[in-house]
Amino acid sequence: MIIVIKGKRESFLFEMMDSSAGMGFGTGLTPLLFLIGYDPLQVVPILLISEAVTGVTSGIFHHEFQNVKFSIKRPITKETKIMLMIAGIGCFAIFFSVILTYYSLKLPKDVIKAYVGILVLFMGIIGVIRLKSKVRDTYKPKLLTGFAALAGFNKGIGAGGYGLVVSVGQVFSGIYEKTGTAVVSLAEGFVCIVGVAAFILISSYGVTIDFVLLPSIFTGGFLAAILSPYIGKVLPNNILKLLIPIYAISMVILTLSKVFLL
Repeated sequence: MIIVIKGKRESFLFEMMDSSAGMGFGTGLTPLLFLIGYDPLQVVPILLISEAVTGVTSGIFHHEFQNVKFSIKRPITKETKIMLMIAGIGCFAIFFSVILTYYSLKLPKDVIKAYVGILVLFMGIIGVIRLKSKVRDTYKPKLLTGFAALAGFNKGIGAGGYGLVVSVGQVFSGIYEKTGTAVVSLAEGFVCIVGVAAFILISSYGVTIDFVLLPSIFTGGFLAAILSPYIGKVLPNNILKLLIPIYAISMVILTLSKVFLL
């Protein structure tokens, strides 16, 4: 019962940061749950289920608070096109990585956490270096495509690293940080839906998934997804520009520290 209560609190805090800054839920929460003693198949699919709902919810509220303008009618907005591109590529990547990691190769959990941690650390360091530049890059969709594929692959492996990689990738690609946060939240929701479908598929072939964490993780995350878009509206963009790479580094330090403590 104590673990469940902690899971709810941590879920709320990390989802609040995830929906406000576009990253942090899976990357921050996964290593903590591993440290408590949960296995990857008790953690990763549950986080994906939660983020499938919270991502879509957060995206809707970002739209309502006018942090971004999504449209399903013509003319389709630029933000909607970017979201669909990121989500589409990420869906293919997460489906492939779930099948490869948990069904074909069955990678050890320490390998999973170390992989995501080192990769995101690299992204965060580059993001900090870029802060010294006063010139904003023009929009580079091809560059963002690569980040989206890499992020989707990370998400399927360890339920983390998606928002971190895509958010930093958007900075490199010339996308306004506050807009990028909303785009990432909604795209991540769609990507997680496909990730959940992939886990359901492999479960039909004998892979056991434990849902014990679902009630606490989902409750805390859902509440945060509703509240956090308002933070994104009132928080100055310059703070987000600094927050994204610094938070990336802090999250990955946490991730790698848990690997060596286990």
